[in-house]
Amino acid sequence: MDTPAKKLPAKPKTAVKKKPAVGKKAPVKQKGKQQQETWFPWKTLLAGALLILLSPFYYGYIVKTFTTSWQWIKDIGQNPNYRVYKSFGIGIPRKYSIHGIDVSYAQGKIDWHQVKAMQEDSVQVSFAFIKATEGLLTVDPYFKRNWREAPKVGLICGAYHFFRPEKNGVWQARFFLQNVDLEKGDLPMVVDIEQLDGVPPAQMRKELQRFLDFVEKKTKAKPIIYSGLSFYQDYLMGYFDAYPYWIAHYYKEKLKINPATNWWFWQHSDKAKVNGINHLVDFNAFKGDGFAFEKLLVP
Repeated sequence: MDTPAKKLPAKPKTAVKKKPAVGKKAPVKQKGKQQQETWFPWKTLLAGALLILLSPFYYGYIVKTFTTSWQWIKDIGQNPNYRVYKSFGIGIPRKYSIHGIDVSYAQGKIDWHQVKAMQEDSVQVSFAFIKATEGLLTVDPYFKRNWREAPKVGLICGAYHFFRPEKNGVWQARFFLQNVDLEKGDLPMVVDIEQLDGVPPAQMRKELQRFLDFVEKKTKAKPIIYSGLSFYQDYLMGYFDAYPYWIAHYYKEKLKINPATNWWFWQHSDKAKVNGINHLVDFNAFKGDGFAFEKLLVP
């Protein structure tokens, strides 16, 4: 019988060390991309701010706001309807938007370019009445020059005649028209009547009416009558109501006249300082707007 083989003792099992599980790696931060994403809106905002700050419209808005605010501060305590304009040296009623002057030899030689260029806020010279003649023999020595140069800078002009009641009205009208070349777009011709010259009021009115009739017939436009407020009230009111008036009444915020009066121009100061003129000058306001002003011009 065979002898069974002896079993060898089993070798002890060696424990296999397991590698620790490798976790997922944390994503590597892409610094450049994140900084770019963070920087992008700031660049946009900065560029927008620079565009605004460098814009002329922005500065225009800032300047306008500052000017308005500063003017409001300066106007504290002043009459809101009658502001003093320092550059012109006079108070100007505020509700009028069209302003002008009237001149004669008394203002001397005028630089009309400087007159036109002068402006404070919204006030600037837009029209000019220019003395042409007086009585039957006198022509203003500066009329031709003023009548030629003022329109060149864009001013609307009108000529006026200083009326002498003791002289024939038709002869004065003829003399006036002989010295003025009226054109389409000019202001109507003006007769300046301020005194009686020793004649009765009825005679003054008779000669004045003859003057007005002759000028209107020749120019196809109603002449404007200029006078002081007192003279108008004493001698003209109720007699020439169909004609447009230009009334002198100084240093007031309002022209104190019957609302029914057909007035269009108000000479509210005789002490204005205007660039290009070396002497004080009368300052005027037109009652209406631009449309009414154009409607009044010679067709």
